Amino acid sequence: MNRVFNFSAGPAAMPVEVLEQAQQELTCWGDTGASVMELSHRGKPFVGVAEQAERDLRELLAVPDDYEVLFLQGGATAQFNFIPQNLLGSASSCDYISTGQWSLKAIAEARKFAHVNVAASSESDNFSSAPSQSQLQLDSEAAYLHYTPNETIGGVEFGYVPDAGNVPLVADLSSTLLSRPLDVSRFGLIYAGAQKNIGPSGLVVVIVRKSLLGRANATLADAFNYEKQAAAGSMLNTPPTYAWYIAGLVFKWLLQRGGLTAMAEINKRKADKLYQAIDASGYYRNPVATDSRSWMNVPFICGDGSRDKAFLEQSEAAGLHALKGHRSVGGMRASIYNAMPEQGVDALIEFMAEFERVSS
Repeated sequence: MNRVFNFSAGPAAMPVEVLEQAQQELTCWGDTGASVMELSHRGKPFVGVAEQAERDLRELLAVPDDYEVLFLQGGATAQFNFIPQNLLGSASSCDYISTGQWSLKAIAEARKFAHVNVAASSESDNFSSAPSQSQLQLDSEAAYLHYTPNETIGGVEFGYVPDAGNVPLVADLSSTLLSRPLDVSRFGLIYAGAQKNIGPSGLVVVIVRKSLLGRANATLADAFNYEKQAAAGSMLNTPPTYAWYIAGLVFKWLLQRGGLTAMAEINKRKADKLYQAIDASGYYRNPVATDSRSWMNVPFICGDGSRDKAFLEQSEAAGLHALKGHRSVGGMRASIYNAMPEQGVDALIEFMAEFERVSS
């Protein structure tokens, strides 16, 4: 069976080269005589895998020495609950920016532990834009400011990094981490579920400034305490070892291709050509404000939406997989993460043009 162009929002497409290497190493990794899935997470062979993955991720992102890099279980959604429990300390409030479904879920979890000040919201325009810096109503006493740089469902992306003043900035970078360079030093904590640009689902990467550790709620389980996991090298409990191994292969793949500067050029080009095709058609429509359009997740509909079902059926048959929009918004959504080759975007654009021609 030939591989399709997989536009899934997550779990998403992975680099074919990574999958092929993992396939070759599946039953016997290195000279261990066993699969990497069968190795003890505390044994020297897997510790080497883990340490190399961290080194490569630090190189890709130029992570400063005063930050811990954690490879944890639970995905990004679990961090909605663990972040306030780890960062509130003696504070009683935190700031959140609301730009879509994932922001709303994070806010709901944080409200279990503190007063949440919604510093800005784009709900009034149906979450079709990102608030500007001047719109943020920040609390100088907040424990942190949380935002979602890219809303995977709505395709809304911040074109800037918010200035939180002296308050630590926290970002859910699940959909954009490793898609372009990032100044980690501007953040107190960043986190990302792996299943977009990193690797298999079940793994989450947390990068946290060391000075923010030690504030955890006393009732928080040790496995979810960032300070304790950092002290244990992310191995306080058994980590998702295979996902960690695959992530390491992805980091190597990115480094071999010129790192994040090179990936940014490709990703920007992919997004620009797809948006250009949408805007120039007069048939397709993207609902997001032009200055808030995501590089990674591109939602669109056919005219008034009456032809969306036919588009999805025919695109699937043409080898363009998982273009159905999230159930909460409908329409189509093309997720074009790092592993989506440019020819996949070209194939989608070609299909869109032909579908428009026969539908008009």
